[in-house]
Amino acid sequence: MKQSRYFLKTSKTTPADDLSINAKLLEQGGFVQKVLAGVYDFLPLGLRVLQKIENIVRGEMDKIGNEMFMPVLHPKENWEKTGRWSGLDVLFKIKSQHGNEYALGPTHEEIVTPAAQAIINSYKDLPLAVYQIQTKFRDEPRAKSGLLRGREFRMKDLYSFHATAEDLDEYYNKTAMPAYEAVYKRLGLDALLTEASGGTFSKYSHEYQVETENGEDTIYVCEKCGLAKNKEIFEEGAKCTNCGKTSWRETKGCEVGNIFKLQDKYSKAFNLQYTAQDGSKNIVLMGCYGLGTSRVMGVIVEKFHDSKGIIWPEAVAPFKVHLLALNGAEKESGKIYESLLNSGIEVLYDDREVSAGAKFADSDLIGIPYRVLVSAKTLDKQSVEFKKRNETEAKLVNISDLASYIGAQNQKQ
Repeated sequence: MKQSRYFLKTSKTTPADDLSINAKLLEQGGFVQKVLAGVYDFLPLGLRVLQKIENIVRGEMDKIGNEMFMPVLHPKENWEKTGRWSGLDVLFKIKSQHGNEYALGPTHEEIVTPAAQAIINSYKDLPLAVYQIQTKFRDEPRAKSGLLRGREFRMKDLYSFHATAEDLDEYYNKTAMPAYEAVYKRLGLDALLTEASGGTFSKYSHEYQVETENGEDTIYVCEKCGLAKNKEIFEEGAKCTNCGKTSWRETKGCEVGNIFKLQDKYSKAFNLQYTAQDGSKNIVLMGCYGLGTSRVMGVIVEKFHDSKGIIWPEAVAPFKVHLLALNGAEKESGKIYESLLNSGIEVLYDDREVSAGAKFADSDLIGIPYRVLVSAKTLDKQSVEFKKRNETEAKLVNISDLASYIGAQNQKQ
């Protein structure tokens, strides 16, 4: 992609109303653009990152469930059945010109549960799991912290259906949890399994927290086994529920996922039943597994950055290579650009007529993993200057070896 023709403009101006690191760097880097508080345009550069995150999530969720797509517009009646029309304070409610009332979905239990009634009849239909990646809406009183807390955001939510509590536990612990761990590993994040309040559903739910300096949550991490507890349920001197030790360290974290057992709360509301082997009718049990994909994008920026800009993990970077052409090297740079594209390498080619300093600053701000610099000086040696975004030293690489050299870097990741 040629940068001179890309829908991208960087900025030196810090967002006046949001000083969070992810808001600052994503807006200045041309990844997102604020429309109003808690609502963002994902510009082409940012959309590429979001799509890569969601494809990683989709790849792991496809192993444990079936993808579907549910509407954003929900009938009021469904939310009245569960008591959340009046009981959920972040619910967006709208009224049409015809007098009908609707909710904009902040979550989809009120849609997926009645949908399952047409699918689940017998114990033979269970267990079953479906997921979606969808835009959600929550009427947050204070939308802040960039992508970490929005009024409109992207989310993956998976719902599982079970005949017994034992089957729900089995899926929760041995299917969902490993899938989440695989997602975070592929995203380049060390996510801590964190016990949180289970609310009305169970004693505990579980969050996945990434340690960050400016994290929104206070968590306590077991120094023996690494299990964490959210501050809301932590008691001084408490034993770790995993290893029994009482040694904890306090830290800050950003939540990147939340899973919990819904039990029969929504299946009862919609009378979602199955016929057991003995012919009896029983209420289906459910689990819910959420992961905010746009929020994860913000957390990655909070975690991976320096004073110059973002440092994207390669798996989610918008491009693999940022190719910079300095004055006098434009013709050869164009050839290198075409050669890399033909080798299947994603390249953002900075062919703009701006100063070298501006190109270097933008490259650091945008944070693409590999920078390739072409100048008259490097061309004298039939080489380019190759530098990783997270390293300070650059290397000269022969032009004829460049594609294979980049491929070798990929294999090291």
